[in-house]
Amino acid sequence: MSTAREALEAAMGHSNPDAAMSALSGHGAAIATQDTMSQAIHDVYCGVMADHQHPSDKDREQAQKVLDALSRLSA
Repeated sequence: MSTAREALEAAMGHSNPDAAMSALSGHGAAIATQDTMSQAIHDVYCGVMADHQHPSDKDREQAQKVLDALSRLSA
């Protein structure tokens, strides 16, 4: 697994956004926003058998906390 710095350096060499995203993914990195993280949390913890389709407010709050923690760790 690559470090975040290595993944970023690999992605920065591409002029095409799709190629940059592919390079990040290839190094085990992902780009997340509160929306995408909320959906991921919903998918993992609520699962396909959930009684609701979309992330809840709790999912969004948890997503923001995870993103905040990742930001602190990568600073």
